[in-house]
Amino acid sequence: MSDNPPSPPAPPEFEGDYRPAETAASPAYLDPINARIEPADVAYLMRLTDALNTTLDLQTLLARTSELVRTLIPYRIFAIFLLNDRTHELRMRFQIGHTPQIERTRVPVGKGVVGQVALTRQPILLNDISTADFYVAANPDVRSELAVPLVAKNRLIGVMDLESEQPDFFRPEHLHLLALTASRIAQAIENARLYARVSRQAQTLEVLNEIAIELASILELNPLLERVGQLLRRLIDYQMFTIMLLDEKGDSLVTRYAWRFGFVHAPIRRVPISNGLVGAAVREWRPINVPDVSVDPRYLPMNPETRSELIVPLFYKGRVIGVLDLEHTRPNFFNEEHERMLTTLASQIAIAIENARLYQAVHRQERQLEKDIAMAREVQLRLLPTEAPSHPHADMAVRFLPARTIGGDLYDFLDYGPNRTAIVLGDVSGKAAPAALFAALVSGIMHAAAAQSGAPAGRSPLERRAQPEPAAMLALLNDALQERKLDSQYVTMLFCLWDDENQTLQVANSGAVQPVFCRAGQPIPVRAEGFPLGMFPDVTYEELSVAAQPGDAIVFVSDGILDAENEKEEMYGEDRLAGLLCSSRDLPAQEIADAILDDVSRFQGSKDRFDDETIIVLRVR
Repeated sequence: MSDNPPSPPAPPEFEGDYRPAETAASPAYLDPINARIEPADVAYLMRLTDALNTTLDLQTLLARTSELVRTLIPYRIFAIFLLNDRTHELRMRFQIGHTPQIERTRVPVGKGVVGQVALTRQPILLNDISTADFYVAANPDVRSELAVPLVAKNRLIGVMDLESEQPDFFRPEHLHLLALTASRIAQAIENARLYARVSRQAQTLEVLNEIAIELASILELNPLLERVGQLLRRLIDYQMFTIMLLDEKGDSLVTRYAWRFGFVHAPIRRVPISNGLVGAAVREWRPINVPDVSVDPRYLPMNPETRSELIVPLFYKGRVIGVLDLEHTRPNFFNEEHERMLTTLASQIAIAIENARLYQAVHRQERQLEKDIAMAREVQLRLLPTEAPSHPHADMAVRFLPARTIGGDLYDFLDYGPNRTAIVLGDVSGKAAPAALFAALVSGIMHAAAAQSGAPAGRSPLERRAQPEPAAMLALLNDALQERKLDSQYVTMLFCLWDDENQTLQVANSGAVQPVFCRAGQPIPVRAEGFPLGMFPDVTYEELSVAAQPGDAIVFVSDGILDAENEKEEMYGEDRLAGLLCSSRDLPAQEIADAILDDVSRFQGSKDRFDDETIIVLRVR
């Protein structure tokens, strides 16, 4: 049986009465639209118009059309086919009396009665199917057929088809009524399709927005890629899905996530960008939509079930970082709408992937930095003495509470010979590792300058007392830091020398917190001042000498104590410190230090500690 019929005769000219030129032995190619419309036709068209105007749902519209046609033509087999402009095939969108197998059939334009009507845009009345060599037998019981084109704004959108098991069942007036119906239903179908398309686009945009918002909140790469696959199924009913990302060199695509028929697919593949459809999408910077991969020489046979494939590149800041690859077992599955949706979403996916990568890189750096800081803190703590020295006339104690990161506080006790101890408390500008390194530098210079205090036995007392006095030590440190000057780096330091035999305290200060001195329950100021170390060259420092008495208590603190804040943003301050010191002066030095630190903690409450807190207490026995 041939699928190519002879050219249809030209439609007859109608003047006055409607006289279609058809016989039982040959198909009729008619133009009933030009026929005279009778009053009964007008009534029918009004009912048809009312029925069509009450709905924009396509399936409801097609069902109402079938009901109206049945009131005039008592058919048993009815179908409406709509044209797919991309594949040039007719798909049955509504039917009565057909089998499910026939309902799934795609009819190419030009094939069979329905295909001929679509090709010629002319109705066909076929009262004996055996006389038409282009007839394609889908139902062996059919004997006659009537089909009319659906044309809207001079564009074919489909075909309305009626069939009967009786020969000569359809009459010219049936053709006339069906043509009238087609002239109205075509535009109604287009309106319904347009409405459905707009509604679908609105829903798609809403889904795209939801997806973009959700993807932006996922900062782990693997969960992100898995969620991308899940969310895309809300838009496209794919069967296979892969996300491939470019490697560091940018010459190969590596599978980072794959999904096959409901299951995550484990194998990782590496595809050079010079090969395959995925490589073509990267090289050409555009989506690749292949209706049938079996006829595309670029296709790499990864999945034998695949027939259609859609690849969309992922762009980020003017470069391709990977591709989204969707596959289906049905040819021509992916359409232009799928391509548009995926292209729109691809930019958001690319941003989310890069954000997740950046988060992972930062997270790795943070973990490494935390390890480095922990090690630096450990080293810093080991450089600080854990206990204060003891003298017959002096009870000393130290408490050090570091902040959450390494800081710039430094304290030390230097041996200056028999019954002499240098008490050092300093604070380096800045925070974290730079401050700790600078503090280590200062400590090293100071220890080197005071090294003569460890001179071997046998040296003269004059040699053993050659270490720098407090003011001289600060000047020496300042000169050394000037030689190693770093921008914005300086040190405030309190350098005191306790002589236990004479019970005197020599004090020199380079901008640190001044010591708090309590005698007989009353605070006494020790006003030693000076420029921070490392700021200016050729600086000299003043030195004060304090004669201590039994029962005196002296506390040296870092600014982390005085500047500690509570929830009201009030600072702890020197007055509160002096009051607590005087009220606790009869306690051992260690207990005084503990009492001060506990009081500071109570004062701060839930407020975070932002600086190291160092306390050194000297109590004269």
